Amino acid sequence: MRLAATGMTNREIGAQLFLSPKTVSHHLYRAFPKLNVASRAQLAGLDLS
Repeated sequence: MRLAATGMTNREIGAQLFLSPKTVSHHLYRAFPKLNVASRAQLAGLDLS
């Protein structure tokens, strides 16, 4: 989540974590409703610590 909140793309996040961009997308898709956000811009405003 923190990487997505900083503005990194799925491809960049996947490269750092050794995951495919599709896997990153899937996990973000599943996490957004649980965090009650609709975009990456809203992630930046959350306290993820």
